[in-house]
Amino acid sequence: MTFSRRTFLKRAAASAAVTPFLLPSRIWAAETSPNARLAMGFIGMGTQNRGLLGGFMNNADVQVLAVCDVDTTRREAAKKRVDDFYSSQGAASGQCAAYNDFRQLIERKDIDAVCIATPDHWHAIITLAALRAGKDVYCEKPLTHNIHEAIEVIRAVDANQRVLQTGSMQRSSKEFRIACELVQNGVIGKLERAECSFGDPGIPCELPEEEMEPGLDWNMWVGPAAMRPYNSVLSPRGEHKHFPNWRAFREFGGGMVTDWGAHHLDIAQWGLGMDDSGPVEVLPPETPGDKRGAKLVYANGVTVEHKNGFGVHFYGTEGEVQVNRGKFTLKRGDQMIASWTGSDEDKEKKTSCAAQVQIAEREFLQDAKIKLYDSKNHLGNFLDCVKERKKPVTSEQEGGRTVICCHLMNQAYYHGQKLKWNPKDFAFVDGTGDPAWLTRDYRGPWSV
Repeated sequence: MTFSRRTFLKRAAASAAVTPFLLPSRIWAAETSPNARLAMGFIGMGTQNRGLLGGFMNNADVQVLAVCDVDTTRREAAKKRVDDFYSSQGAASGQCAAYNDFRQLIERKDIDAVCIATPDHWHAIITLAALRAGKDVYCEKPLTHNIHEAIEVIRAVDANQRVLQTGSMQRSSKEFRIACELVQNGVIGKLERAECSFGDPGIPCELPEEEMEPGLDWNMWVGPAAMRPYNSVLSPRGEHKHFPNWRAFREFGGGMVTDWGAHHLDIAQWGLGMDDSGPVEVLPPETPGDKRGAKLVYANGVTVEHKNGFGVHFYGTEGEVQVNRGKFTLKRGDQMIASWTGSDEDKEKKTSCAAQVQIAEREFLQDAKIKLYDSKNHLGNFLDCVKERKKPVTSEQEGGRTVICCHLMNQAYYHGQKLKWNPKDFAFVDGTGDPAWLTRDYRGPWSV
């Protein structure tokens, strides 16, 4: 199969180098022929990427050519799923390749884009390799394992004229967009503070060694992290149906601060209008050792605090907005304008989250001066932006700067120190912090 569309995209991107991502018309025809589909490869075939694979594969504009996983069972199951899907449509069977090493997938010239859903400590290395090989990238959140990696990814996207979507899907859900539009348009008055609810910071990995069955490339799974004995908590064998707890450990993730925090701090950044910036100060909890209470402080005085609560809670001088998945409230003064929390009381009212969001939108945002990026489908938004060479709703800027917020908050927990941060230069300032905290020690041959 010849992917002539790719040659066209490269030439078009080169001609638009002065103003990237702004081609004047759609690149693909309305009816997509098989050899004009976006050829994709999928790396890391755990629970999350199995869902993403289905979402992309069922789009007529996509052709899945390859999958990659270091677990033989997951890898072969993903290949069979793709082959069976296309066979059911009359295509020749056995066309999907399966790789243990992501580099073999990325070096293929006929693959246009990759979808990455590995453990966090692999995200940046694979993303950077893909960008430099001329691939567009959909990468799960949190976008990187540390701040240094976020900076490198942010710089690499435009340097290589690529499109990157971070898998922070909440920006493609209407309740979150409307909540942030209400805040940015001053419906709750001047914003004073926000609170975000998610779990604990990361902890060191001290899991005991377990015997491992054949079929897992453990050296490749550990990758850039320090080598340690196998434990099934980190990489359960085969097609498990849960989200493994490697994310709790600092060597591979960043606890819930980078897991759910990457979702909710992303919405806080959106509501604050700080997508191109970030905090200037980070405060540890008042009581050393606490796992809640860290704060991000912005130049305008607004704070974002890590607490137990609703999800994302914005406080203004004239009201409040709360939002979470399928939940939304708007309060002005003492009056509750719209509310859906999914409680039994709400259900008795025969309303819904969508209906309550619509009430707020109709009453306060009909003539709003600020309208935020309206993405109705996260995967579809990525595909549209690949076609049109535009920035997606959670590009490297949003994904990178949000994950920097997560990592800064974790550093405040890890070291118990007040940190001052320059979001323009991506650097600690005023003698605070340690540049070593921005990165990690990489186990060769891997590095960023």
